[in-house]
Amino acid sequence: MNTTASFWEEGLLGENLFLTLTLGAVVKALLVLVIGLLIAKLLRRYILNLSRSTRYVWIINEDTASTLHNLIVVVAVVYSLDALGVLSYKIAGTSLSNLLTAFLVFYFSYILAKKTKDYLVRSSSQKKLPEAQIKAKIFYYLVITLAFFIALNIAGFSGKLSTLLAAAGITGIVLGFASQTVVSNFISGIFMYFDKPLKIGDPVEVAGYSGIVYDIRILSTRIRTWDGLLVRIPNQKLFNSEIKNLQKYPARRVDIVVGIAYKEDAGKAIEVIKKKLDEMPYVLAEPEPAVFVDNLGDNSVNIAIRAWAPTEKWFDVRTQIVQRVKKALDEAGIEIPFPQRVNWFAEELKVKVEKD
Repeated sequence: MNTTASFWEEGLLGENLFLTLTLGAVVKALLVLVIGLLIAKLLRRYILNLSRSTRYVWIINEDTASTLHNLIVVVAVVYSLDALGVLSYKIAGTSLSNLLTAFLVFYFSYILAKKTKDYLVRSSSQKKLPEAQIKAKIFYYLVITLAFFIALNIAGFSGKLSTLLAAAGITGIVLGFASQTVVSNFISGIFMYFDKPLKIGDPVEVAGYSGIVYDIRILSTRIRTWDGLLVRIPNQKLFNSEIKNLQKYPARRVDIVVGIAYKEDAGKAIEVIKKKLDEMPYVLAEPEPAVFVDNLGDNSVNIAIRAWAPTEKWFDVRTQIVQRVKKALDEAGIEIPFPQRVNWFAEELKVKVEKD
């Protein structure tokens, strides 16, 4: 026997007011509504006070307080209508009120997750923005997944959940081959987050492409190439590829080879180049630049230049070294030769000269 139901149907509370509507149902509906409004108000005030002292403001803030307040109020209204018998209709073995409550819980959880994700990104510093974006996305998908299963339980499908999971398992086996790429990309994206070989804004060379990391998502990573193209690389391919991060460390080496004519003094050329490197402010003194004869080429004596520069200035330093070394060698009268070929013929050539 349901003692709770009988309490609202006994004595004065059981008297009909209109058709099947009883006084007990009206009192119960008003009581649920008042308690819901009271809990919503107290919870909102508590969260607002807590947000002023907690460090977890990315989740405990004014938006969260307002969202939870509205959720409790709407749920209270739904159960009040259910107490009046307005939402007592059965759909798929459960009441309409349970379905509406489940939908509202999922919807408000979505709103809460989305606002929290946006707040995480907005409140992050520019330096930590890439990491904050990834954390926000993981938190968003985690809350949505959890809210989905909670909504199933509220809707009254928890008893059927095992059946649904079994059916999902069978369906997963059937669709496994079709979705294995998506799952692989998702798992690779999680591994990439913990491995952290790159972040948004890094110049990289990966999977045959070179450019700036534009965005990192759960299933793919987007790169803006140097010529302005957007390339989407699946995370599975990215995770299995060799990644060159051109800005992972603060300093990067510039490698240049300069050829001088065989008749020139290699020692003098090395001194001229070293002097020019010492005059450049962005060429680091430590590690010290190295200039040496690398090899004897077909048409020139090749001198290698190894100079370190700040990573963010690497391209500018490289172009300046090429330009200034060329100018310095010209001013010193040291020839930079161009390729030459001497042709030998097995038989002597005879040239016929016609006279006018």
